[in-house]
Amino acid sequence: MINDYGLGIPVYYDHINVQNSIIQPSTVHVKNTGLTYYFQRYLLQRIISVYKWKLPPEWAENYFEYVLYCWGYIAVFETDKFGVIPQACGLSGYDVMYQPTNAIITNPLLTGILQPRINKECTIIRLQPDWGGVMDIVNFFAELMALCAEGVAVNLLNSKLSYVFFAENKASAESFKKLFDNIASGEPAAVIDKDLRNEDGSLNWEMFNQDLKSTYLVPDMLSDMRKIVEMFDTKIGIPNANTDKRERLNTDEVNSNNVDTVSLADLWLTELKKCCKKTRDLFGIDIDVDYRFNEVKDIVTDTNDNNVIQMKEVS
Repeated sequence: MINDYGLGIPVYYDHINVQNSIIQPSTVHVKNTGLTYYFQRYLLQRIISVYKWKLPPEWAENYFEYVLYCWGYIAVFETDKFGVIPQACGLSGYDVMYQPTNAIITNPLLTGILQPRINKECTIIRLQPDWGGVMDIVNFFAELMALCAEGVAVNLLNSKLSYVFFAENKASAESFKKLFDNIASGEPAAVIDKDLRNEDGSLNWEMFNQDLKSTYLVPDMLSDMRKIVEMFDTKIGIPNANTDKRERLNTDEVNSNNVDTVSLADLWLTELKKCCKKTRDLFGIDIDVDYRFNEVKDIVTDTNDNNVIQMKEVS
């Protein structure tokens, strides 16, 4: 059921837990982990922004959303003390279709380990059909952006107009340091000892990098970073300008980009809406989800209409 790449029907739920926490797309890993965490936080919030949730007012929306998107699913069940609440959970058991039969819930404020029956004593709000979260997507693009940001910082540093001084002794080196500090601080005039010149009277220093224009790559790297964000937005369902395209686009190209933008987001929304309906039916609470941006709804409607027209033309 599961191939060498960890993909396939999630028959074994211990595999799901490993998949959500460890398995990531193989790539060049950035050394600056703090920078990676910065972009992970930024991209995860962009994913969360795709959908707008309608939840019971007593629920902590941030807890619900971060568990759902990072873990891939969250349990909803009824307690005597807190009423109907969402909780992070594990999964156990399987039926004839290899679907989990029970949630496993632990919380210091709840008594014991709870194992409610799915669709009878609890429901599972699930993001994707394979029970996975979004951290594999987030981590992949976050590391790309972190690598790009590192390149920007290094290139900015290397593009400074640097000088190399040639000193005969420590005293001369200190004199050159003081000279450069005075010039860099903006003093209008700097006085140096004539002994700091070479024997032939020439200057005893030279610029380290004189061809700044050809080595200044920051604009290109910033443009590439914007393209990475656009790739990410296209994948998760955020409309974008798609600036990598040429100026004039034909209708087929526009429709193709629209399909790319909403395909995964619409799959997720379909799954979430089915789970919300089961939860409403079982507990009678007011819970629902939809696209946050009307632009996405319009793209979905236009794409569906175009597909119907094309099917009619083919038939």
